[in-house]
Amino acid sequence: MALLLLVLQTLMLIAGLSLFAQFIVGIFNWGGRQNNFVYQLFGILTKPVVRLVRVVTPRVVLDGHLPAVAFLLVFIGYFAFGLWHRDVCQDDVTAAGCERWAEAWQGAVR
Repeated sequence: MALLLLVLQTLMLIAGLSLFAQFIVGIFNWGGRQNNFVYQLFGILTKPVVRLVRVVTPRVVLDGHLPAVAFLLVFIGYFAFGLWHRDVCQDDVTAAGCERWAEAWQGAVR
């Protein structure tokens, strides 16, 4: 379970960084961002997340705001999975994926 949570947290990190990077690249050429190769590349990475957010959010949310909503949900989800992972590792420190938590907790005891 801990390893699965760690993988999901890492996927959230990749999605969040891709959304953020797409925004930063878009800032440099806001009007022509759809023709920018790097912007389109990040768009390919973020498309599944934005589509999932479109399914989850009500129709009141405009399509232009979906990437920002997706970033906020991924940001919150990243920390939620991190806290959940910590709680699972507190229950069983020997589980796969809890090595870093075990090291951190042993260092705090010394």
